Amino acid sequence: MDPVKDSSAVPGADADSVRGPAGRRVGGRPPRTPADGGLTTGAVARLLGVAPTTLRSWDRRYGIGPAAREDGRHRRWTGADIAALRNMCRLTSAGLPPAEAARAVLAGASRTTSAPLRGHTSRAPGALPLGSARRECRGLARAALRLDAPAMERLLTEVLDRYGLPAAWDEVMAPALHAVGRKWETAGERYIEVEHLLSWHISGALRGVRAAAPPAPGAGLSLLACVPGETHTLALEALAATLTRHGLPVRMFGAALPVEALEQAVRRTGPDAVVLWAQSHGTASRALAARVEAIEWGVRGARRRPVVFTAGPGWAGRQPPGTRHPSGLADAVDALAALGVR
Repeated sequence: MDPVKDSSAVPGADADSVRGPAGRRVGGRPPRTPADGGLTTGAVARLLGVAPTTLRSWDRRYGIGPAAREDGRHRRWTGADIAALRNMCRLTSAGLPPAEAARAVLAGASRTTSAPLRGHTSRAPGALPLGSARRECRGLARAALRLDAPAMERLLTEVLDRYGLPAAWDEVMAPALHAVGRKWETAGERYIEVEHLLSWHISGALRGVRAAAPPAPGAGLSLLACVPGETHTLALEALAATLTRHGLPVRMFGAALPVEALEQAVRRTGPDAVVLWAQSHGTASRALAARVEAIEWGVRGARRRPVVFTAGPGWAGRQPPGTRHPSGLADAVDALAALGVR
């Protein structure tokens, strides 16, 4: 198993990109606000470590957007706009669904809310120092190298409690997997047992995540599966755990689901969305995506189809027609949550 690629933080994410507790990218200088009083969407995305598509989605769906636009079209984000986005990042990282977090930001509640959110027992992730996440990442990698299973379990429990999802995955779990993977790549087969043990414990920690609240009325069901021949599941497990934490219904089918079984699962569950994970170009199948996208169910005259999301580096490049390719974990959760809004 390729540990570096399997630890891709999110669908379509760059394996070398590490985020800070409030979604900030580690390294590099934040862009300065230009003299005209506003930053572009791309500049704000780099500043906060949030995908530009997520910013546009929050603007379009929830009204978390810039107060002014150049020529009435181009977004220019002011300091106040960016402060609202920081609150949005903090609240969603703490467990609130994007729609609920947006209502809190627009109402000003996020400025006065200091209590744990949606069942969290610690401070909001954005309130924690970045150095702590780096130390925990190094500690987890070192425990894995020692094959110290009790230490790994303790560290994983602590980071999930402290950061919540997806920050624990982005800032500690995935970077630790990257570090172990690099060690494994440079030492031949010597450290493959380390990668396997770490992957096993991370998978167990993700499966242990529980919903912070019951599913909201009208929340859409998401079906998650690796395409046939694909055995890398950790990034998809992180997505399943995050959806679970947000109280969004999910069915996780795991590795290498046969085509016929996938079709039957779609027909039997009638999901709003199907997420197909492919780690490599060799497993990504445009024909399979089109086949799933064409599945219908329901009574005649009111038949429905799922929205198909192609996730993972195997789908990079030209996407199958009619599918969506989320840019990251937050983008995927935001898009899947929005499908249930009626």
